[in-house]
Amino acid sequence: MTQINVSQVSSGTLARLVDISRELNSKTDIDDLLTHIIQQAAALTGAEAASILLLDPHTRQLHFKAASDEMDPAMADAVVPLDSSIAGAVLTSNRPLIIADVARDPRWNPSVSQAINFQTRSILGVPMHDVDRPVGVLEALNKHEGRFTSEDVETLSILADIAGVAVEKARLIQELQHAYDELNELDQRKTDFIAIASHELRTPLSVILGYVSFLREEADPAMAEQLDSVMTAAVKLRTLIQDMLNLQYVDAGQAALSLEPIDLGALVREVVLGNKDTIVAKQQNVTLRLPSRTLRTMGDQQVMGIVLNNLLDNAIKFTPEKGRISMGLEVHGVEAWLYVKDTGLGIPQDKLERIFKRFYQVEHHLRRQYEGLGLGLAIARELVELQNGRIWAESVEGQGSVFYVAMPLEGYGPQSG
Repeated sequence: MTQINVSQVSSGTLARLVDISRELNSKTDIDDLLTHIIQQAAALTGAEAASILLLDPHTRQLHFKAASDEMDPAMADAVVPLDSSIAGAVLTSNRPLIIADVARDPRWNPSVSQAINFQTRSILGVPMHDVDRPVGVLEALNKHEGRFTSEDVETLSILADIAGVAVEKARLIQELQHAYDELNELDQRKTDFIAIASHELRTPLSVILGYVSFLREEADPAMAEQLDSVMTAAVKLRTLIQDMLNLQYVDAGQAALSLEPIDLGALVREVVLGNKDTIVAKQQNVTLRLPSRTLRTMGDQQVMGIVLNNLLDNAIKFTPEKGRISMGLEVHGVEAWLYVKDTGLGIPQDKLERIFKRFYQVEHHLRRQYEGLGLGLAIARELVELQNGRIWAESVEGQGSVFYVAMPLEGYGPQSG
């Protein structure tokens, strides 16, 4: 960075530079920012006009970016060589340069003045920096009265360094926004792919399940055992497809919900009954602890069923054979707390939040013992939150886990209107 002697700058100019610094740092659009910089550069130095050239970090060439007068479109982003131009000399020497008469300087290229329809007579050029890295050149053109002074040099140097940081900040913000837009586009493509793939897979899978069921009824014992394996694999695939389909509820948001009073106790019993075959197959003991009175919440019956099925399926999956699972409801103030407790593997404390992220699995994907896409808990959380509820987990590794869902009781909370 060039050495700046602030003592040569008047107090009024310094105060104005402080105000300009605030203004520049509030702008995120680079074109708007560059226009503001050249306007201030001309005003502070008493020049007829100003211009900015920025350094391309890849090609190490200067590009003409902005001028006080309207630029010819052909001149925008034109390359200015570092080794044979006044701006190049400013940047490579990393110090201000005053050219009192450009016509006498062999580095002057008159095509620039012609392109912007402006007759340049004299130039004050100073390097622009982002901290200590050169990023461009700021030029003031044609002093209105007299010649450019040492105070003009110091003033423009301070403005150039303020502007350099602001330009780099705006560039990074634009890159971040571009990356964010690309990420959103990628996320939408992923969502579309999941929706299309799950719908396309569901129809042939239904045919497979139906045909296997038919063959199973007619098969001899040996063949029946093989068909049972096919049926088990097909059911697992159906579960994965259903997880993908459930993502559509989340992505559709509130618009997909059909709110009505839900009897939570009845829903819990229905979910346990629907998983009875799997529970029996693993010889697990599932107990229910429900209050004597009916607890209702405003929500979507089908969506809440997905939530509870995902939580119970998670408990069944990670609880060993002959293990214990309990589901229950409790009243906490104006909320109903539903819990699913298991005697499974447990979850490390540093993973208790991450397990609710889409596609996250505690096990490494190359060494994992348990199947699934890592969607069940993520879907449960997002669907609960769509209905103004909360979901969280508590666990002791090796001793099991408890998952809680808190929902406002009917008549309380945002759903009650």
